[in-house]
Amino acid sequence: MNPALASWALPLLARLDPERAHGLALAGLRLGLAGRAGEADDPILATEAFGQRFANPIGLAAGFDKDAVAVLALMRLGFGFVEAGGVTPRAQAGNPRPRLFRLAEDRAVINRMGMNGRGIEAFVARLARLPERPAVLGVNVAINKEGARPERDYPALVAAVAPHADYVAINVSSPNTPGLRALQDKARLAAILAAIAAQVPKRPPVLVKVAPDLDEAALAGVVETALGGGAAGLIVGNTTTARPAGLRARAAGEAGGLSGAPLYALSTAALARAFRLARGRLILIGCGGVSNGAQALGKICAGASLVQLYTAFAYAGPALVPRIKRELAAALRAGGFSSVAAAVGTEAAAQGKAAQAEVERGG
Repeated sequence: MNPALASWALPLLARLDPERAHGLALAGLRLGLAGRAGEADDPILATEAFGQRFANPIGLAAGFDKDAVAVLALMRLGFGFVEAGGVTPRAQAGNPRPRLFRLAEDRAVINRMGMNGRGIEAFVARLARLPERPAVLGVNVAINKEGARPERDYPALVAAVAPHADYVAINVSSPNTPGLRALQDKARLAAILAAIAAQVPKRPPVLVKVAPDLDEAALAGVVETALGGGAAGLIVGNTTTARPAGLRARAAGEAGGLSGAPLYALSTAALARAFRLARGRLILIGCGGVSNGAQALGKICAGASLVQLYTAFAYAGPALVPRIKRELAAALRAGGFSSVAAAVGTEAAAQGKAAQAEVERGG
């Protein structure tokens, strides 16, 4: 079965409880029912970031495959990279069900999963058994709800996945683990990054995944702390606790993190701010609300070297991957760009210059 045919199953899955449908989708992927990408990537999509070469900049965000049960199958769909996890030191059940909600009218999802998963030991064992890695592999790591010691747990997680991961994302921004977002505070984040540097001298590039809700001062603090702590980049951003005006679905009032189409503007604005603050010193991954090639290019022009999908993939299925790559290649050429790298940050930089000119004019 090819990705387009696999996507035909989505109307059936949409009738099921969202969490059950997600589990069945992962099971189908493990069985190879989604097939493989059938076309080579357009050369204009090839890019490099933190020492890795990517056939294309389109990746799958963390949270889809928390336990790394379908990593190879997902890579075979044509993603340039796949980020597995978030994985915690110990297995935990997560929050009570129901905890995953479709907002179909808004092309969005609310989740309050609570980092459910089987823990790092089982996770690493599955990565060790991968027979091949046709795409770049990222691993997202987080802490348990109870008994967590971040300065102990994050270094241990990084060390455990280091032999298998091409990069590691430090999740300090999920809204569904109490106290986790407080780890974005400068002092707390600095202590975590210092502990990782001291305890895991041989490690893959470390990125920090941040919330899209940070104000300018807090985001500036994260950028400078990431730079001072030796991080290679940021993922901007996680789900949002905000509820943008205009949401129509009945589930819009559920507690948890919102992802999908309504997150695009908020997360892209945060991405552009991070790009201007970082001034080329960090690699940025743009995540939030992307469902087509024009939006992927929008993230890139806002400062992202790479782009991640989640909710759009859940709604559209495997057929989204080749489509969005074709659309991005066409959008790059239409914009006069010769490569992904040539487009990175162009709009954010222009906005920054315009704002500075306005200040100088006294406006």
